[in-house]
Amino acid sequence: MKITMWIGAIGMMLAAKGHCLAQDATAGEKVFAKCKVCHIVDADKNKIGPSLMGVIGRTAGTHAGFRYSTAMVDAGKSGIIWDETTLNTYLRNPKAFVKGTKMAFAGLKTDDDIANVIAYLKQFPK
Repeated sequence: MKITMWIGAIGMMLAAKGHCLAQDATAGEKVFAKCKVCHIVDADKNKIGPSLMGVIGRTAGTHAGFRYSTAMVDAGKSGIIWDETTLNTYLRNPKAFVKGTKMAFAGLKTDDDIANVIAYLKQFPK
């Protein structure tokens, strides 16, 4: 009986953890409001920052017509491609991931916000 209770409790904790990390594009759109000052996702044009339309799968520092920092161009040359893993790390602390980036944003602090923004970005392929 006791082992059954432990298994049930562990199962509920794992299910809750998975739920917290589920991606929600609608919630991501709300979080993306912080990014809209500098970025656009629904058009292939640049603002203060590069368009994020089609960012998933893009090599860092390569969006046409945007003048990137040397650090971001070098990041792309070193093989950084924006996917869930790299975006997760970058969005948490951009200046730590690409030292010398000119992006002024301090980063998103929660796993849910990051996962949701990534889900939102996935809706805008090139």
